[in-house]
Amino acid sequence: MATSIQNISLSGKKKQVSHKEMTFWERLYLVAIIKGLLITIKHFFRRKATIHYPEQVREFSPVYRGKHTLKRDEQGRENCTACGLCALTCPAEAITMKAAERKTGEEHLYREEKYAEIYEINMLRCIFCGLCEEACPKDAIYMTISKELVPAQYDREDFIYGKDKLVMPLEIAMANTTNLN
Repeated sequence: MATSIQNISLSGKKKQVSHKEMTFWERLYLVAIIKGLLITIKHFFRRKATIHYPEQVREFSPVYRGKHTLKRDEQGRENCTACGLCALTCPAEAITMKAAERKTGEEHLYREEKYAEIYEINMLRCIFCGLCEEACPKDAIYMTISKELVPAQYDREDFIYGKDKLVMPLEIAMANTTNLN
């Protein structure tokens, strides 16, 4: 029975690895196969967790966060300053943006001198972790607390949400302002 210590983990910690000889029954794998079959049989008689979607609707958690939205301020201007922190923190690399300078006469559209000319989220890559929401210093992006899901589409291009689908409609931004007053 030879036992050796090998450096296996990426962290540099030593891990003890045993290279002992397998017994006859372990080499047959019969015990492992029977254990696996018992687990399968046990699950075969349990109640199924399937929900028949159109007829039954799954109950969402009260803290469910769904679709992304780019916020506007109380004057209807976009909050996003294209700093790129949301794109950097996204573990799935689902966010793409391109910054541009605000031109004269566009003060009513954008809050700062720099804004996101292109802001896209690839919903096929997004894992809905909420890190983009936490990283944003301007509170520009948030995931709505609603029952709205990302709808099913037929083309991959339809899952790339641009500013046309992400920016909060002006009517809602103004309605939020009047509700606060």
